Amino acid sequence: MAFPIEQVRAQFPALATTDSGQRRIYFDNAAGTQVPRHTIERITDFFHRYNSNTGVFNSTSVAVDAMVEETITALADYLGTPDPGEVIIGANMTTLTYQLSRSLAHRFEPGDEIIISRMEHEGNVTPWLQVAEDNDLVVRWLDFDRDSWRVEPESLQALLSDRTRLLALNYASNLTGGVNDVKALSSLAHDAGALVYVDAVQFASHRLIDVVDLGVDFLACSPYKFYGPHLGIVFGRRELLESLRVYKLRCASDALPYKFSTGTPAFELIAGLMGTLEYFQWLAQELGATGNRRQLFAAAYRAMGAHEDQLSAQLLQGLLAIPGLRMQGATTLEHRVATFSFVHDRLTPSAIAKRLSAAGVFCHWGDNYAMEVAGALDLDPVEGVLRLGLGHYNSEEEVAEGLDLIAEILGG
Repeated sequence: MAFPIEQVRAQFPALATTDSGQRRIYFDNAAGTQVPRHTIERITDFFHRYNSNTGVFNSTSVAVDAMVEETITALADYLGTPDPGEVIIGANMTTLTYQLSRSLAHRFEPGDEIIISRMEHEGNVTPWLQVAEDNDLVVRWLDFDRDSWRVEPESLQALLSDRTRLLALNYASNLTGGVNDVKALSSLAHDAGALVYVDAVQFASHRLIDVVDLGVDFLACSPYKFYGPHLGIVFGRRELLESLRVYKLRCASDALPYKFSTGTPAFELIAGLMGTLEYFQWLAQELGATGNRRQLFAAAYRAMGAHEDQLSAQLLQGLLAIPGLRMQGATTLEHRVATFSFVHDRLTPSAIAKRLSAAGVFCHWGDNYAMEVAGALDLDPVEGVLRLGLGHYNSEEEVAEGLDLIAEILGG
């Protein structure tokens, strides 16, 4: 069945928004996606009907408790774990990573080693650097290959030792779009006795995650990167979460996953997240899919991914044909997501971004919090790259229009 792009776009009110009559083309999806009506309506409904705290007998409170439980269970299906207790919802990926890094620090001793890949977003770097500094740990840097644009197993194998305690690993780079073989790399780390903490923020909007198949210990992602509200999510294996020292209030719950909640959650955003998960199911059903919730998620992501691959091929072909443009990432679709960065031999990324934005083509520039990636590629520390990120609601017409504008700007 052909991808129902018009029906999909109709679900996202922001796509119809104009600026003084000028249309918007959202190519800034790597920084944050727009949200569907399901998400918006869930948030609005929360404030209309059951804006309340939890834990008492009021009908609104009972409804909020049920909504949170329902969302966590749906998230477990989304991530591929049968155990909702392994799914933590928090303010954002970085905050949750900081929190868990402080808990994990109690498992380490001076001289132990942490491996951090140079593909990381800073949210999966600084927390571990500070843990190492506070606890006299050794940091080993894991480089990525400039041909495959991913971490190769032999590079990791060379760094592993009997003192390795943790591997901080990116699933997909938010600058180059390169995708790591997380399953294979995690297996190597586990064979050495190390834990694996995966940043899947950039991957989750493009491909469905299966934490059980990956065999990871922790995996973080951000709903606002996969068509949801501004929240963070971390999967953690139950036996690890139960064993960790938890920084929480004395009166807070000791049950998973709630013992990792610090303060009152943003219930309205959790409601919105449920709406996003319902949107994926709606899309799958529009495509004729049936089955349980996980099967519907899988059907939606297969269709979304196939559509994005078509757009990516169109965009990549067009970018590579522009004189003076140099891609910072793979020039094929193998082992990558729909995030594309480039530099130009004459115009700076900020100058290009300014002109694109003025024409209604939304994009990002700079290092995009991928400081290690930018440094490894010898990019200008201020300018970085011009980054374009596609989503499944983008159209072939938008890509064609965007390419024409980029070619005009760079050729002028």
